[in-house]
Amino acid sequence: MSQLTKERYWKENLKYLFILLSIWFLVSFGFGIILVDELNKIKLGGFKLGFWFAQQGSIYVFIILILIYVVLMNRLDKKYNLNE
Repeated sequence: MSQLTKERYWKENLKYLFILLSIWFLVSFGFGIILVDELNKIKLGGFKLGFWFAQQGSIYVFIILILIYVVLMNRLDKKYNLNE
């Protein structure tokens, strides 16, 4: 694998990481802490939505983001012929 190919691979990998971690930050910090008062006006299954994001939602979103990352990395590995 050439140096240029390695740089492209890592650039795409870091782009994916930045996007996914930004989403996680928005959900966990933004929805769970900053916007909690606004979200608490909405009920989800009998619980206030802000409380739900702080206690449950951010964990679920994190797990979904991990699965998305796995799929994206598998595609990226195939694109650069790194699949094992």
